[in-house]
Order: sequence, then structure tokens, then C-alpha cells
Amino acid sequence: MWVAFLAAFFLLSADFKRRGFKADPQNVVAFCAVAGIIGAKLYHVWDTPGEPFFSRTGFAWFGGFLAGLATLIALAFRYRIALLQFLDACSPSAALGYAVGRIGCLTSGDGDYGIPTTLPWGMKFPPPALVPSSETCQLYGRSPDCTVHPTPLYEFLVGLIITYVLWKIGEKVLAGKFSSGAVLASFLVLSGLARFLVEFIRINPRVFLGMSNAQTAGLCSLVAGLALWIYLVAAKGPWGSAPIRN
Repeated sequence: MWVAFLAAFFLLSADFKRRGFKADPQNVVAFCAVAGIIGAKLYHVWDTPGEPFFSRTGFAWFGGFLAGLATLIALAFRYRIALLQFLDACSPSAALGYAVGRIGCLTSGDGDYGIPTTLPWGMKFPPPALVPSSETCQLYGRSPDCTVHPTPLYEFLVGLIITYVLWKIGEKVLAGKFSSGAVLASFLVLSGLARFLVEFIRINPRVFLGMSNAQTAGLCSLVAGLALWIYLVAAKGPWGSAPIRN
């Protein structure tokens, strides 16, 4: 988790520098890290009754996202930077931090892996994994030593791609080709779509219209991103003559 925050810090520093922001990236990452951890834990405890709050496991992405977003909004006002510009600058770092954080899920075997698979890159998570994959194999009527989808690895690789795409969109925003808000909209769409799709092969319980909580959250993120894109286009932002700056 701390490696994820460190990676996010270096990328955020680079983005602040190219945008000429005077905000301190170290403070931004520190505040968001604390808020994100607390928000992720609170959401998980609410979503999973009986789970202890003070433990090293059980962090829900959506709770961390909401808490981190609220913190970023407050920091944008604190540093007196236009909100969409500030959130644009923070979006690639958020994508990178999320991607790197998934490596922790992979190495700890905390149950973020997927359903059984016979694909050659399927993996096993034997003890001392936090949630041994043998439990999932038996749940699906497979041999206890079956392999499962290494979904954290999928999310890590996709997260790196999303980070690169967001960085390049940021270049177009700075060049005046896209409006401020385009990076944020793309982040919401791409990260939401990625989470929505990967949930089809993850082992999370289905609770709403056949979807998991995380899948529902991913769909909401996707819709919010599309709505923002529509707003920007309607306001003659992307591909328009006058980029929106706030």
C-alpha cells in the first residue's frame, strides 16, 4: 500500500510540475492516503457486518475512492486551484496507485483473485494466503489444488495502461485540444469499465441485479464519467475552441 502511495507521489509531482501548480504533492498524497484508508475500511465494515475495523485486511476500493475524492475537493479549495484542473492532475496518480496496490492483493492472497480457470497463467494461493484459493476451488466443485484467475494481476496491467492514457490526455488538455475535466472523465470511464468487467470473473458475492457491490460502483463510475464527457462536449469543451478551465 505504501509503495502505491509512493508511486502516486512521484507521478503527481511530475503532473503538478508540468501544470505549474504550487500545491505540495506530498501533502496531497498524505491526506488522501489517510482518508482513503479510513474510507476503504469503513465501507468494508459497513458492507461486511462482523468484520473488525482494526485489521490489516478488508479495504473496499469504493470507500477509499469516495473519501479520497472528498479530500481532493477540499484540497483544491485550500490551494485555490480550479477543481477540474486539480482533479485532472490527480487522476493519473490515482490510477497508478490503484494498480500498484493490487500487487499487495496478489502477494497476500487476500481473496481478490477470481474464479477457477484452466488457462496457463492461472495461479494458486495456498496457505499462508489470507484466503487460500482451495476454498474457492471447492466452492466451485473443483479440486482443492485448482488454479484461479489472478485478477489483481489483470487489474495491475490494465491500471498501467489507464495511467498512460490519462497522462497523454493530460497533454492534450494542456495543449488546449481538450477541456479541463477530460482526464477526470476518462479516469471515471476507464477505471469504472475495468472494474465492472473484472468483477465477472471475481468471487465477490452478487447483491444487486446479479452484480457485486464493486461492480455496481464501477458501473456508477462509468456513467458519471460519460455524463461529464457529455457535459464537456455540450459546453464546447473537448474539440471546441475554448477549453473549460474550472
